[in-house]
Order: sequence, then C-alpha cells, then structure tokens
Amino acid sequence: MKQKEFINSMMVMLGAVLWGTVGTAQHFAPQGATPMSIGAARLALGGGALLIYAFLKGKLTGREIFSRKSTYIGAVSMASFQLTFFAGVLLTGVAMGTVVAIGSAPIFAGLISLVSSKENPGLRWLLSTLVSVLGCVLLVVGGDELSVNLSGILLALGAGLSYAIYTASSKNLLGDFTPEAVTGIVFTMGAIIMSPFLMIYSLDWLFTARGILVTMHLGLITTALAYFVFTHGLSGIKLHKAVTLTLAEPVTAALLGVFLLKENLSILSGIGMGLVFAGLVILSISRPKRRHPQT
Repeated sequence: MKQKEFINSMMVMLGAVLWGTVGTAQHFAPQGATPMSIGAARLALGGGALLIYAFLKGKLTGREIFSRKSTYIGAVSMASFQLTFFAGVLLTGVAMGTVVAIGSAPIFAGLISLVSSKENPGLRWLLSTLVSVLGCVLLVVGGDELSVNLSGILLALGAGLSYAIYTASSKNLLGDFTPEAVTGIVFTMGAIIMSPFLMIYSLDWLFTARGILVTMHLGLITTALAYFVFTHGLSGIKLHKAVTLTLAEPVTAALLGVFLLKENLSILSGIGMGLVFAGLVILSISRPKRRHPQT
C-alpha cells in the first residue's frame, strides 16, 4: 500500500516537473506570442490530445460525467487558472506572480480538504507546506527583483485558488470515472471556454516553425502528458498532499534557467531550492506503523 502511494506521489511530482518547463518554453516563443494566446493554444491542443486519447482507449462511455457539477467546476477552474495566472504574471512580474500562485495553492487545497471532507491535513503536511512555500519565496526573491501590484497579487491568488479547486474537482470525479475520461472531458470543456482568446489575439506566431514547436511542447508535454500522469497519481493520494508535491515545479523552472538559459543562481535561491526539497521529503516520509503489543 505504501509502495503504491509512493508511486502515485512520484507521478504527481513528474507532472509538476513537466509544468516547470513552461517558462523555458515561453522564453523561446516567437515575437507576438501574448500570454493569453499561448495559454489558449496550450489548452486547446492539450485538451484535444487528452480527449482523443480517452476516446481511443474507450474511456468515454456513458454520459454520467456530464451530470456531475464537479465536471463543470473543474473545466471553469482550469480556464480560470490560465487567465488569472498569465494576467497576474503580466501585472506583477514573473517572480511575484509565480510565487503567490504556486505558493498559495497548497494552502487553499488544505482549506478545501478541511471544509469539504472534514479531513485534517495534519501537522506533517502543515510543516512541509510552510517549509516548501518559504523555499519558493527565497528561490524567487533571490533571483529577481519583485514588483508589487495589488491587482496582480489578487489575480495570482485567484490562480492558486483556481488550481486548488480544479484539483479538488478532479479528485472528486476520480472516485467514479477513469483518469482518461476526467482529463479528456474537463480539459476539452476548459479549452472551449478559452477559445474566444484564440480569436481576439493575433495567431501569426503560431504558424512559424518555432511557434509550432513551442505550442506542441506546451500542449502535448506540459498539458496532455503532465496532467495525465498528475491525474493518475492524484487518484491514489490525498488532495492536500498532491498539491504540495507540485511545489517541485518552481525548482524545475529554476534549474532549467541555470543550465539551459544560463541564468545565475544566487545563494539565497539555492537555499530556497533546498528548502523546497526538504519540504517535499518531509511530506513523502512514511510514518512507521504502530506495533500493538501482543496479549
């Protein structure tokens, strides 16, 4: 049982690692690619790929999933995450927007678990989350100047809340439906909600060689594959633990920045990275089972 939970945790972290490549991919996007158009194209391609995969696997049987409120809540929250995250980053900067959105998501997830299922996340989760969030703050603060914009902060908090709600909705659906059906349908509906942004912004960048490669990576790798493994892992672990494990995302982004984009990693950022790892290790440690004395 513990081994299965460990594998599920690793799948969630793999999804987070793949998400951590988003910023690097956007760095190579052609001129004219706006955050909103990138987010819409990413969700459209990723959602379509997930739906086709679910169809080919024969996982789209029945209409019961369309009668569940969680399906629509999940789709709206995923679209909301794209909008609020990219808008928040645009207003307050990549550093502050990222740390507020990613750092607040585990806290929101813990509160949702407490309210919806009356499930106390526990002191170990609280400790690991605090250590990891502190690490995220140091990781970002050490590498960039922060600009504070109230509207941007509120949008970034909205992104963290949207992500936590999406995860909770998906977790609820996974009790009755396969991960393929959940990701395929929820993401396709989210892509439909985002589709107007494909008409508002210029898509000339999308028809260049670099634009195609960037979109394929964002849609197929950081969306379809990432959320596929994340949802499979989510089906076997608790909500608050899953969202805290996704704090591996900023560490991945920082490492790619250093080794691929040749960015400098300050001592403060290095300490922050270590704290994120420490928090994830604390969360992953299995408590030994209590031995009951034989009578």
